[in-house]
Amino acid sequence: MARRKAAAAAPVNTSTAVVPVGKGGFFGHLVGHIAGKALPYTTPWISAASLPPLAGFATNTVWGDAPLSAGLASAAIAVGGAGLTGLTWKTTPAGSSYGRYRRVQATASVAAGMGWLTCATAAGPFGHPMLDAWLLGGGLFAASWNMRQLLRNGASGDVEETNGGGLGALAEAIGWEKVKVKDAKGTGKGTVKAVVQVEPGNTVEAVQGTTAKVAAALQVPPSGVIVTPDPENAARGTVSLRVADLLKDGVPFAAPDAFGMMPTHPIPVGLYADGEVWLLDPFSAPILQHVLVMGVTGAGKSEFLRSLVAHLATRQKMTVFLVDLAKGRQTVGHIADGIDWLIQDAKEAKRMLRSLPAAIKARGDVLASEGLDQWTPASSLNAMLVWIEEAADVADFEELEEIARKARSVGIWLGISLQRATWTNVSTDVRANLQGSVCFGVDQPGDAGFCLPDSVTDAGAIPAWGSARPGYAFATGMGIPDNRWTTEVRSGLTDRQELADLVAAATPYRDPLDEATATALGQTYAQRAHRGTNRTTPGVQAPAPAAPAAIPAPATAHPVHGLEDDDVMTSIEEAAAMELQDAYDEVMGAIPGDPEPDADYAGLDLDGEMPDADPDSDMQFEAPAPVGTEEARHILYTELDGWVQQGRLEFEPADLIPATTAASRKRPWMQGELKRLVELGLLQRDGHGSYSIVQSPLQPA
Repeated sequence: MARRKAAAAAPVNTSTAVVPVGKGGFFGHLVGHIAGKALPYTTPWISAASLPPLAGFATNTVWGDAPLSAGLASAAIAVGGAGLTGLTWKTTPAGSSYGRYRRVQATASVAAGMGWLTCATAAGPFGHPMLDAWLLGGGLFAASWNMRQLLRNGASGDVEETNGGGLGALAEAIGWEKVKVKDAKGTGKGTVKAVVQVEPGNTVEAVQGTTAKVAAALQVPPSGVIVTPDPENAARGTVSLRVADLLKDGVPFAAPDAFGMMPTHPIPVGLYADGEVWLLDPFSAPILQHVLVMGVTGAGKSEFLRSLVAHLATRQKMTVFLVDLAKGRQTVGHIADGIDWLIQDAKEAKRMLRSLPAAIKARGDVLASEGLDQWTPASSLNAMLVWIEEAADVADFEELEEIARKARSVGIWLGISLQRATWTNVSTDVRANLQGSVCFGVDQPGDAGFCLPDSVTDAGAIPAWGSARPGYAFATGMGIPDNRWTTEVRSGLTDRQELADLVAAATPYRDPLDEATATALGQTYAQRAHRGTNRTTPGVQAPAPAAPAAIPAPATAHPVHGLEDDDVMTSIEEAAAMELQDAYDEVMGAIPGDPEPDADYAGLDLDGEMPDADPDSDMQFEAPAPVGTEEARHILYTELDGWVQQGRLEFEPADLIPATTAASRKRPWMQGELKRLVELGLLQRDGHGSYSIVQSPLQPA
């Protein structure tokens, strides 16, 4: 970078301290102080007073005696002076108006000095008019250099940086010839910041494109040079140089300030590169911003998750759902008591996600009745974190998009963690609803664009270090100030036993999930495999995780032959019907022809009505009483309720054929009842024709 060209005026000393008086008394100290201040300004005068007469005396003594030698020497000195003057003009940096003034002054000084020496070689330095030219010219040039010193030291009040000095060639190499760097200041925390001003014809965006060259030239990490534009002035920006890594020795885990804080209290999860605390404040932000966490294996995503969950597990009115089908308890097993619902099974994860829309609707109704537009601690509802590891393996895009779009206003914070958030893993619609981001190390610079906003990556904030720097990241949204988005962060290093003790100690402060949300989640939540601990847990100790109830084998289905087919028949049902029809045709084909084609019974067939065995008999059979609608529904609901009691929450329509037959109904009626139960929110239909039981039809909501 360029060196400081001008500084602000010296501040006024308002101190009342006694001036120290050393050897020589007050006047001796005063004289020494004045001499120290004046000494830098004597250099031009000493040079003007000594160099010209000494050089002129030397050249005149050697060559001035003979006219021929004096003429030749003067000519040689004149040619050399012209070359030296041109060299001075060429090599003096002039990247600013002040630099151009300095170049003119230096060139004029060299030209005048060499011109005087040329004449003094032949005429002598101490005769008239050479002596007069030396005294007047030397004094004027010395005074001009004193004026430049005053301007440089702050008399002008302007602060300006130029690309001069020894870094002029560097500025040209990195494309900063038309860039002014002003007000460079060190923060004292390993970072230097300065204002950049581009000249007409250049843009701050073009400067951003040179950050890699600047980092290489200054021998700092690629992410150590950040250029951010000024939103109010397109010609200005700020350059930040990280010249020292204060986080390389690790960041300790920051314990909570107290137990039982509200979710709106900021969450300390690490440190910024300048040593400031990295805080997340999602529930206090004007808009709850869901978060996308991305990074390669070993980049630090799990460490960040543990810090976040441990903090939230110490708070009241807070509930955590976490889905991790890959590592599960390996990542958060030691703090699982603080997680109300830890899901490690794919089917259970899908049930949870399918039940969330009903819970979102119920929470919205509660907030409306409380007169709230969005969740606040004044609500009777808990704030919620729903964290999904590798979400693409758990839910489809439409399902995630609906949850992400609707959940934020009802106090449900959605977190999705992926290694690469490409469009094949997360759709653009889902990613558009994940406005917060934490991007750990990635292998390719372009991958950072899947997670971070363009304004961050354009500034040079790209964590393209893979897993070489675990815990380092860039973070946006979630209450983080915009001007901190381009500052590196590092998450805290956690200790498993420390977090386990912390979560256990906070058990009396954790609230159970609010009743409205728990009811809306239905049997999916009531029969969850993992149950975290809270203040209502007897003995405060975490109970052994309940084993999932065994799913009984479906009852033997009655033959579907005779039921009416419809358009909703699944592929499994169609295959079963075809098999039955083939078997029926095979059996009927094996029956030999009628040996008595002329008999009285020859005209009867299996599908026709059978005549009375004895037409003269008075015996009559009563037809079975028809089953009413409510009774038929009760038969169907009893079957569903039995499954709920057994822990079976998924089924296909074919599983209800026995109950449908017992109710003297056929498939269209059963399909209509299933549709009715879905509309009532008691069932949910997935995309493959199967259903999930949210609530038993025989249990009150």
